[in-house]
Amino acid sequence: MKDLQNDHLVRFHGVCIDVPNQCILTEYCPKGSLQDVLENEQLKLDWMFRYSIMQDIVRGMTYLHSTDIKSHGHLKSSNCVVDSRFVVKITDFGLHYFREKEEEIEDNIYAIERSRLWTAPELLRMTNPPAGGTQKGDVYSFAIICQEIVYRSGVFYLRNLELSPNEITDKLKKGIKPFFRPTLEEFDCPNDELAGVIRRCWAEDPAERPDFQQLRTVIKKMNKDGDKGDILDNLLSRMEQYANNLEALVEERTSDYLQEKKKAEELLYNMLPKFVASQLIRGETVSAEWYDGVTIYFSDICGFTAMSAESTPMQVVDLLNDLYTCFDSIIENFDVYKVETIGDAYMVVSGLPVKNGNLHAREIARMSLALLHNVFKFKIRHRPGDQLKLRIGMHSGPVCAGVVGLKMPRYCLFGDTVNTSSRMESNGMPLRIHVSPDTQELLTQFGTFILEKRGAVEMKGKGAITTYWLLGEKDSPYNIQQQGCNQPAQSAPPESADKSSSPSKH
Repeated sequence: MKDLQNDHLVRFHGVCIDVPNQCILTEYCPKGSLQDVLENEQLKLDWMFRYSIMQDIVRGMTYLHSTDIKSHGHLKSSNCVVDSRFVVKITDFGLHYFREKEEEIEDNIYAIERSRLWTAPELLRMTNPPAGGTQKGDVYSFAIICQEIVYRSGVFYLRNLELSPNEITDKLKKGIKPFFRPTLEEFDCPNDELAGVIRRCWAEDPAERPDFQQLRTVIKKMNKDGDKGDILDNLLSRMEQYANNLEALVEERTSDYLQEKKKAEELLYNMLPKFVASQLIRGETVSAEWYDGVTIYFSDICGFTAMSAESTPMQVVDLLNDLYTCFDSIIENFDVYKVETIGDAYMVVSGLPVKNGNLHAREIARMSLALLHNVFKFKIRHRPGDQLKLRIGMHSGPVCAGVVGLKMPRYCLFGDTVNTSSRMESNGMPLRIHVSPDTQELLTQFGTFILEKRGAVEMKGKGAITTYWLLGEKDSPYNIQQQGCNQPAQSAPPESADKSSSPSKH
């Protein structure tokens, strides 16, 4: 075994005979087996390439048959391995003394039956076939491998016929004419000559099968366009084919990676402002920033606690998902940033992360009118007869904004403006937009918004504050007065106490 040296035989280095650690050390071929290559649909194999594979096997077997080893006995596509240069080499020959009697391993019955699909019929019929097989049996095995190379559909491919390995070997043993063989059609081969060679190799009578020396000449002639007898030319052609396959594979993998990267970035952009997310992706530190003027919107659902108690958890989730999906599609039309949703609370801000002068009050006002307009048309799936009662509050002022946390980082707002905005919402009324005096002052500058003075409202921690209702905007389809909701002002809604521990107070 150590004396065998051929470009198409796996080099044998040594053996350990100590039980139970018996093992054989051979040359490593990193590309796997020929079976792996044939079953990999991403690798495109033209006929020059396939002929080269056959030629490599024939060269290796021609040499093996000329040595003291005499024959292989276990030739199959999984025993033809591919090295780093994409040269096919024969392995698992000789040293039959160390081969386990696999038939005695009950868990391996299917694998044993499948491995016999490459075995010649005359050997299948023997009670005790020779461990090293026969040279004519190797030729038959080569024919089965060639059929694998032609169809790339696994060993002993049968078109429109499903048989187990055991059923196939039973048919082969019987030897009834016409002799049972895998599918092989001339139109599936590049020429009739190849189909004829394969049929001669798996002839029922071993004497009718050619030897590998004859096969070497025949296949070399068929591969005359791809092989000039120079192993280097053949190798370069193969490497070019491999490089093309690899480039296509890399391009496909790169495309998949870019698509997944885009999905991940889009998800991050939905959770954080784009410029903040971009800084985090680049590994940069995101510093907190001060904003002199922003407008913050808060809203929640009046009677949500009572409604939740009368609904199933899934119905509550469906309600919030439907509502916030509707809201999310509306706010995309305005220069605003959605900060978060916690339960039935919805928080939006304008004026950050990109500053927009005093336009932040106008954007939040218009967005609030659009949201409330759609709430009147919103249908609760499990309670279609009920009107969803949304309570909205808004306030303008300075805030500090920054990213908090390492795991699941959040873009948070800090400052008294956030608390006051929350108070405006909690002291508002259902289906009304409650506006602070600071926001009212900014909206008055635009001269288009319709505001109604509510009067002094006592707010926790703030004292009495004169607030306003936003009723609509001139020449705007979103006019709250048209919805029949011009209700008289009240000092505070019954549920205002519920908001004293609002989750939106940062």
